[in-house]
Amino acid sequence: MRDTENMAAEAEFDEDEEPSFSDPEDFVDDVSEDELLGDLLKERPQEADGIDSVVVVDNVPQVGPERLEKLKNVIHKIFSKFGKITNEFYPVGEGNTKGYIFLEYSCPAHALEAVKNADGYKLDKQHTFRVNIFTDFDKYMNISDEWETPEKQPFKDFGNLRHWLEDADCRDQYSVIFESGERTGIFASDIKEPIVVEERARWTETYVRWSPKGTYLATFHQRGIALWGGEKFKQIQRFSHQGVQLIDFSPCEKYLVTFSPLMDTKDDPQAIIIWDVLTGQKKRGFHCESSAHWPIFKWSHDGKFFARMTQDTLSIYETPSMGLLDKKSLKITGIKDFSWSPGDNIIAFWVPEDKDIPARVTLMQLPSRQEIRVRNLFNVVDCKLHWQKNGDYLCVKVDRTPKGTPGVVTNFEIFRMREKQVPVDVVEMKEGIIAFAWEPNGSKFAVLHGESPRINSSFYHVKSNGKIELIKTFDKQQANSIFWSPQGQFLVLAGLRSMNGALAFVDTSDCTMMNIAEHYMASDVEWDPTGRYVVTSVSWWSHKVDNAFWLWTFQGRLLQKNNKDRFCQLLWRPRPPTLLNVEEIKLIKKDLKKYSKIFEQKDRLSQSKASKELVDRRRTMIEEYHAYRENAQKIYQEQRLLRLDLREGVDTDELDSNVEDWEEETIEFFVTEEIIRLGEQA
Repeated sequence: MRDTENMAAEAEFDEDEEPSFSDPEDFVDDVSEDELLGDLLKERPQEADGIDSVVVVDNVPQVGPERLEKLKNVIHKIFSKFGKITNEFYPVGEGNTKGYIFLEYSCPAHALEAVKNADGYKLDKQHTFRVNIFTDFDKYMNISDEWETPEKQPFKDFGNLRHWLEDADCRDQYSVIFESGERTGIFASDIKEPIVVEERARWTETYVRWSPKGTYLATFHQRGIALWGGEKFKQIQRFSHQGVQLIDFSPCEKYLVTFSPLMDTKDDPQAIIIWDVLTGQKKRGFHCESSAHWPIFKWSHDGKFFARMTQDTLSIYETPSMGLLDKKSLKITGIKDFSWSPGDNIIAFWVPEDKDIPARVTLMQLPSRQEIRVRNLFNVVDCKLHWQKNGDYLCVKVDRTPKGTPGVVTNFEIFRMREKQVPVDVVEMKEGIIAFAWEPNGSKFAVLHGESPRINSSFYHVKSNGKIELIKTFDKQQANSIFWSPQGQFLVLAGLRSMNGALAFVDTSDCTMMNIAEHYMASDVEWDPTGRYVVTSVSWWSHKVDNAFWLWTFQGRLLQKNNKDRFCQLLWRPRPPTLLNVEEIKLIKKDLKKYSKIFEQKDRLSQSKASKELVDRRRTMIEEYHAYRENAQKIYQEQRLLRLDLREGVDTDELDSNVEDWEEETIEFFVTEEIIRLGEQA
């Protein structure tokens, strides 16, 4: 019917007459402006009185007029980093400031940045700032007196973040990037073949990085960093940093440092950002002109401090405030390099010679800034700082040009950190140094010296009597790198890249060469965290053919050759420090023979040719048999009374039951008969 009316109306319409688009007289417009112009209305200026750009800073020192100007300079220097300050007000009472101030920024965004970064800032031992937006006071004043139960937040279960440590066969994991970065896999190491734990396409855009304790896997993306963990490698955290290229973790895994060359601005430092790993919040941003010497920030062993070197300055920051230690940097004219001790909050740094002032190496205790040792050096060309893993020793490699001697001579200055007054021993070498490396858990160090083709490897022992003993020297080695096992004693001398992948496996307990091998064009060597296995690899990033990784035992026996299409990178998953103390570890080593038979049986089983499916099937059959046998024995015991009743009380369950009722019978039966005739025998 309605269609008919419409057709009639269309028939009556005159083509020459212009149609009317006016609303009928009784039309009611019920469409709001928000529905029509929602996007534009969001950008219109908001009515405000400006107080949302004001912050209130509490716990400010109370000072008199004579120190007020100095206080203002300090406050302005700290808070001007977050934006332009347009107004400052310092309330005064009885001649002194009242301990709180008001700062007005040019826009609310800068005020929020000040609250986020300066709240909790430690000015000195007595004053830690508390910073709030001025409008927060109205919010807190209008809080209802009636208690409202907070809304329950859903718990995010990421699973057991250390599940791989519970592997029954103690298999370590490693990450592999292959197909020129298109695919990334996590594998469990096994003697036969790698076991796939997780594998994904385009998991990362460049490379991956494990956190120091192996809890997280970091992947790189154009928009930032993602952290993954748990049994299924779920995404745990994201950090938005456009164009991120480099990252670094604090040793305690609480903080993540990211670098991007795209984000930095003068008013808002974004080149380097320090993040809180658990919350994902930005802790602080820093300017950075160059990332040539990454990491820019170096962390103390416990993650309580981090330091940065600029021209003539060493800046030490403390966590969690991210503020400068004692509010000021160290002025060190000419500082060239510094390094934290891996075992204590001690910084070592060196300064070159300046006219008549000798070069010097300084050891400084923190947070007290006490200099515990200073070593003066002469005719210095360059220095390198090498800490032993536990911080027991520091080796300063000093290249010198002694007067009257042509060429460069190298001294190894060995600092004994655990002894009183930190004595120093010196080892002099007149040949060029190619590589130096400490034994991780010991007092030995290895040196590659000389020139190709006559490269020598020497092993030294720092003895407790104050002497450094040369243990052994191997002549004519094809090596340019030293890789110690994480547990010490064993090492690999490797000739990487240009030396065609020559490998020498050495046991330094008696300095024997366990094996000499080759992985042609090898570019990387990676020990597993336990020191049982070592991987050599040819990365597609450095060499476009023969891309693969090989697995060796610590003795140099080749176990696997794993060829991956355009293989790029392999990284072992780190293990956290053991929870056992020294005495418990000694007890385990002492009783190791008790468990050796079980371990040997497992090794034989793993090396057998029987397939895994066959072993599992046999194990299932044994378990089914034991279950059936236990059930049969249970039924047999339950039927005992019935058997006794059927046999008139005679217990036949045991062979020697009712001996007194036995009767002895003698039974004779014919066996055979033989007849011998005497006459015939004669």
